[in-house]
Amino acid sequence: MTVKEYNRSVEEFADSVYRFIRSSLKDEDRANDIVQDSYEKLWRNIGEIEYPVAKSWLFSTAYHTMIDVIRKEKRITAMDEMDENNYFTDNQYSDLNEILHTALDRLPDHQKSSILLRDYEGYSYKEIGEITGMSESQVKINIYRGRVALKNFIGKIESVL
Repeated sequence: MTVKEYNRSVEEFADSVYRFIRSSLKDEDRANDIVQDSYEKLWRNIGEIEYPVAKSWLFSTAYHTMIDVIRKEKRITAMDEMDENNYFTDNQYSDLNEILHTALDRLPDHQKSSILLRDYEGYSYKEIGEITGMSESQVKINIYRGRVALKNFIGKIESVL
């Protein structure tokens, strides 16, 4: 593909790719970013891609980039967005089991399931990754963050007993 053909592909296909992604995401800014990323990838592969297949290549690349973005957003739990007040309590309880279940219910689903599979069921990090579809390092991070949140919610064990 030549530079002239690349510019022509921008003029002819950018709006269609944008509309396709925006209709799936319902977010104009993310759709713009994905289209821009797709054209950047096209530019990097300008020597290998011929103009007749550029349109299908762009749609395919944009779609896969969109799926990657959606998956990444599902996996990442921004600590800034989490309400830290949910993980602290001043109340004193005598039923440790009740406290633990209350604390577990406040965790995001991916952290809760990772902790339950590891601590209650005894699965290895690798097995948890296979069950949940996460990498082993993501499982470890989720378990660590979940345990920290549980510790902050429960507080010192002496205050609970």
